[in-house]
Amino acid sequence: MGDKWSNLHPDIQKRFEKNPEPGAPLRYRGILDELSCSFAGKLLGFLTRPLIRGALIPHSATNVPVDIQVYAEPGDPAIYKHRIYHLPGRELVEFTSFMRRSTRGEVLEYVGFGLGMKLLVFEKEGNLHFQSDGYFWDLGFVRIPVPGLLSPGKTYLMHINEGAGRFRIRIDIDHVLLGPMFVQAGVFEEIQE
Repeated sequence: MGDKWSNLHPDIQKRFEKNPEPGAPLRYRGILDELSCSFAGKLLGFLTRPLIRGALIPHSATNVPVDIQVYAEPGDPAIYKHRIYHLPGRELVEFTSFMRRSTRGEVLEYVGFGLGMKLLVFEKEGNLHFQSDGYFWDLGFVRIPVPGLLSPGKTYLMHINEGAGRFRIRIDIDHVLLGPMFVQAGVFEEIQE
């Protein structure tokens, strides 16, 4: 983000300046007041579950408790995020992704099976925003772009400050042809162990 970092709310700066150390994860708990998917999203969620279990949740619900653990592995520069969704009347949905910087300085998020997306990170009105800039399949020796029509859609995440210990997250995934596919929105707070 360069000099735009200083435009972020001080609470957000403080939250993102503290990367977890191996063996010392950061923990967050929240409630999603909206977890929704379209009919096309539901189909895609079920079809992709064997490969990227939990990344695209094929259910809709309100007041969904979510636990998030952000952690690091020894000798690995990536930051991992493990989420547990407590959907009413269903089994827990668990999902782990990790973020790392490419050799070209890109921010990449991997969701499983080598699938990931490049993220643009920017500040808007003092808050932190992430927007996908293309999906890919990483085979280790080559990164193959996934055409937009074959992806879940453009991902947009907002991290909105709501006080020193609280923040609102909203994630929208919209397909270029199929329209809105997935939404997650709720308020989270850090859990001090």
